[in-house]
Amino acid sequence: MDWSIIIFLVVIVGMILYVIGIYNKLVSLKNRFGNAFAQIEVQLKRRYDLIPNLVETAKGYIQHERETLEAVTAAEMLPAHYLIKPNLTPAVPPPSKI
Repeated sequence: MDWSIIIFLVVIVGMILYVIGIYNKLVSLKNRFGNAFAQIEVQLKRRYDLIPNLVETAKGYIQHERETLEAVTAAEMLPAHYLIKPNLTPAVPPPSKI
């Protein structure tokens, strides 16, 4: 065989391997692209699934705040109640002086 034919065949094989490498790279990039969007979709679904839990937590916190505010308001009104009606004695008698 002549050297020019051998060089020609090596160049052709090299070009074929180069095209196969480019194709494999494009396929792997396509798969990474699809996987990235799938991961985004998974994260959005998780966030969507957590919204009802967050709403229930907020409702529980609002109920706790409402009860606390009502208790504080009732405690604040207790001394005013004694000022309005001075003849009532407090529930706890004052300490005796000996």
